[in-house]
Amino acid sequence: MDDGLAGRVAGLMGRAWGDLAELVAIPSVADPRQQPVERCREAAEWVAAAFAEVGLRDVRLVETPDGSFAVLGHRPPPPGAPTVLLYCHYDVQPPLDDAAWVSPPFELTEREGRWFGRGAADCKGNVVMHLTALRALGDDLPVGVKLVVEGSEEQGTGGLEAYLAEHPDELHADALLICDTGNAAVGVPTATVSLRGMANVVVTVRTLESDLHSGMFGGPAPDALAALIRILDSLRDAHGGTRIEGLPADGSWEGVGYDEQQFRSDAGVLDGVGLTGSGTVADRLWARPAVTVLGIDCAPVVGSASAVPAEARARVSLRVPPGMDPEVAQRALTAHLVAAAPWGARVAVEPEAKGSPFRAATDGKAYAALDLAAREAYGRPLSFLGQGGSIPLCSALAAQYPESEIILMGVEEPRSLIHAPNESVDPGEIEHMALVEALFLRHYAAAGR
Repeated sequence: MDDGLAGRVAGLMGRAWGDLAELVAIPSVADPRQQPVERCREAAEWVAAAFAEVGLRDVRLVETPDGSFAVLGHRPPPPGAPTVLLYCHYDVQPPLDDAAWVSPPFELTEREGRWFGRGAADCKGNVVMHLTALRALGDDLPVGVKLVVEGSEEQGTGGLEAYLAEHPDELHADALLICDTGNAAVGVPTATVSLRGMANVVVTVRTLESDLHSGMFGGPAPDALAALIRILDSLRDAHGGTRIEGLPADGSWEGVGYDEQQFRSDAGVLDGVGLTGSGTVADRLWARPAVTVLGIDCAPVVGSASAVPAEARARVSLRVPPGMDPEVAQRALTAHLVAAAPWGARVAVEPEAKGSPFRAATDGKAYAALDLAAREAYGRPLSFLGQGGSIPLCSALAAQYPESEIILMGVEEPRSLIHAPNESVDPGEIEHMALVEALFLRHYAAAGR
């Protein structure tokens, strides 16, 4: 291993903390109902300034069709060298329950050897990983680099995908590092080679002209919330597995598995509570459709009246495995919800975001270079896993640049609790993955185009 490069990366970890602290402090939630849009612009400007400082050229903000801002920049390749795209996003999930956070969500806090804060892992930790790798290499950058840091990934509104369609040459590169995933565990270098897509809807159930006094009308008056509960319950079988009319319920994962006890620990499943569905954990996570009720609009417990609800609605997410068309899946989910309505309840289904699933080819020069980098940085070979989450951009990039190799990697791992309260990152993963990235750029340059 190049000890000089590893030492430079290690020496930059104090700066990595400072970078991440500044970036986490900007509440860049790309939802104007929760944070002013100016905060996302502030984060974009921070990112642009940081990458300009490390030597990228023409670093700028571009507005994408959904109104969000992406940060673009580049550095030309040396003669004959390949070009690598570095991707991540600066927008974050909302903190959810502030009271559940041990420390403030937008204040980077060190505790028990980890760095806590919203976005510390997903995905501002990957912004810092890119910066650290580029700083460690300095002027000795052996490849061309293109940068894209988007601002609406968590909202799923497709701004960057639409921008790509309008500017097809802007993000082209020989290898694309999509840094919005992570390792199977701390210390286990991992590339994600399979992603589920998504098909979200909002279902609204109406049964009455208005709410009614439950003492006077309860019994024969159809309860909209009860109807909604029955409809949502129909999406699962007795074991909790997803069962949607028109979609296959089976599917097998052929890669590295996921130990059930490890999954229970990683997911924080309570003692005595069973996992839902059947088949292996990997089958259920990466090879089969999976439905989740993301939220329900109804009267809250505190302050609720003695009334029969006239209307209730829910937001439903369907994760779609590779090989399944998200448009077909969304239509099947919609038809199922309508058909499951009891008592003649009126059901309206509004489609939301869709994202295509993705499967990577792993037999090219970029994956060989990444495996070599992982062996040097971690002392073990690269692992391949699937992921249950969605990154719609991957499918768009694969369709636009079929000759390019796409690699999904990053600083996250199960203990990071992304999208949940008390999100965190292991600083050792930032250090090691920054070293992996720097080594990868060297090895990929040596392999040639």
